Amino acid sequence: MVPTVPAERFALLLELSRAFGARLELDALLRLVLERTSEALGAEGCSVLALDRAAGQLYFLASSDPALRGREPLADLRFPADRGVAGRALREGRALLVSDVASDASFFPDIDAQTGVRTRSLLCAPLPAPDGALGVIEVVNRRGGGAFGDEDLAFLDALAGSLAVALENARLYAAVRSDQARLEREVSALRRERRQRERFADVVGSAPAMERVFALMEVAAESSITVLLQGETGVGKELVARAIHRHGPRRDRPFLAVHCGALPESLLESELFGYRRGAFTGAVEDRAGLFEAVHGGTLFLDEIGETTPATQVKLLRALQEGEIRRVGDTRVRKVDVRVISATNRALTGEGAEGFRQDLYYRLAVFPILVPPLRERREDVPALVSQLLERARRRLGKAVAGIEPAALERLAAYDWPGNVRELENEIERAVALAPSRGTIALSHLSERVFAPRGAGLAAGEPIGPLREARAAFERRYVAAALARCEGNATRAARSLGLSRQMMQRKIREYGLRAT
Repeated sequence: MVPTVPAERFALLLELSRAFGARLELDALLRLVLERTSEALGAEGCSVLALDRAAGQLYFLASSDPALRGREPLADLRFPADRGVAGRALREGRALLVSDVASDASFFPDIDAQTGVRTRSLLCAPLPAPDGALGVIEVVNRRGGGAFGDEDLAFLDALAGSLAVALENARLYAAVRSDQARLEREVSALRRERRQRERFADVVGSAPAMERVFALMEVAAESSITVLLQGETGVGKELVARAIHRHGPRRDRPFLAVHCGALPESLLESELFGYRRGAFTGAVEDRAGLFEAVHGGTLFLDEIGETTPATQVKLLRALQEGEIRRVGDTRVRKVDVRVISATNRALTGEGAEGFRQDLYYRLAVFPILVPPLRERREDVPALVSQLLERARRRLGKAVAGIEPAALERLAAYDWPGNVRELENEIERAVALAPSRGTIALSHLSERVFAPRGAGLAAGEPIGPLREARAAFERRYVAAALARCEGNATRAARSLGLSRQMMQRKIREYGLRAT
C-alpha cells in the first residue's frame, strides 16, 4: 500500500507551494522550507544539497542543523555525488528511508566527519528536474531518538518535487536579476560616457587613454578642487581646463588664462597680482591683476613650471591664504579663485629644479595627465574632422574632405607637436587643396612622411657617412613617392630631379613607382 500524506502535512505542503510561488529569493525560500520541514517531521536537522555536475560533487546549499548553521561557507563542505545515501537516491531516482545508518552499506561516514553531525537515521529525496536531478533534500535524526516512517518519506518525496521547481525558478530569477544588474551597469556606463562626451564636446577623444581623462574631468568639474594638468606641449591642456570650468560650480564666473612662460618675471607678477600707481615707471594708475579680475571664477596658469621663485612665493600665498598684494602696495586683498595650472615638464624629482615643492603640492591636489596624440592614434580621424571644419570656416574655403590615404598617413605620424601640430597641418592642407576638392597626400607637408624613429637613437652605432647618406636619401625619395601616390614624374618634380635621375634612384634603392 502506498503511504499517504496526513491532512496536516498536506496543508503544510499547500502552504509551502504557495510560498514557492510568492518567493523567488533563494535564501529566504530555503530558510522557510528547512525550518518548517524540520518542525513537521520532528527532526534535528534538514539540509538541501546541490549537485555540481561538472565536479561530480554534492555540496550544502543550506541547512537547519545546529551543527551546520554556523559554518561559513557551507558550499565548502563537498563530497562525491556517487557516495552515501544521497548518491544512491540520485542514482535510483527515488526517496530513501534509512532507519539505522550503522547497518546501511550505502552510508558514507566521511560526511559526518566533515560536518560534525552524528547521523543515526535519515530521509533523503532527490530534487527532480527535466535535465537531471538538481540535488537532494535530507532530513536527519528524529528528535527523542525515534525513527522516521513511511508517511515521513511520502511527505518529503512530495515536498522534493515542488521544491525542485521552486529552486529552478529561483535560479532562473537570480540569472535574470544578474543579467539585469549587468545591463543596468552597462547602460549606466554608456550614459556616463555619453554625458561626459556631451559635457566635454570640445575635447575630442574615445581612446582608452582619453576615457580616463574624461572620467577625471567629470570628477574635477563637480567641485572647485585645484587641478594640475600635465602633458606635452600641444595636447590641449587649456581646452581641458576650459571644459572643467564650463561644467563646474563656477561656470557663471570668468575664466582667464595666462601663459607664465611668455612673460618676463616683472610683467607676469603685475599681470597676476596687479600694481599700484607709481610702483614702477609707466604705472600711471592703479590696476587690478588677474586674481582680482577673475574673483569667483577660474584662473588658468599655463606652463606654471616657468615661473620664478619670487613669483612662486606669491602664488603659494594666494593658494594657501586666498590673499594677494598688488605690486607696490601694502594692502592685502582677499580673493576667491579656483586655480587650474598646466605644465609640460616634471615639477618633482630631477625636473623640479627651481620649482618650490610646497607650491607643487598645493597645485597638484588633483593631477590629470593628458596623453600625447601618438598614444591615441585612433582619435586622429575624429580630430581631423573637427579641425577640418574649423579650418574651412577660418579660411572660407569649401574643401569637401580628406582622402583615405591622406588620413591614414596622418594617423601613422607621431605628431611631436600633438594636436596643435595636427591643427596647423590641416590648415595648411586646406589652403593647398582645391576648393570643393579633397585633401590628398600631395597636400601634406614633408614631415608627416618621415618614418617613425627616423632620428639617430641614443647609443646607436655610427657607421660611414656614405651609408648614412644613402639610407636618408632612400627614405626621402620613398616619402616623395608616397606623397605623390607613386607617380615618379611628380615625385621627381617635387625633389628637383630629372626624370632619368629619378628612375635611377628608384632602381638603386629598389623602390616602386607608377
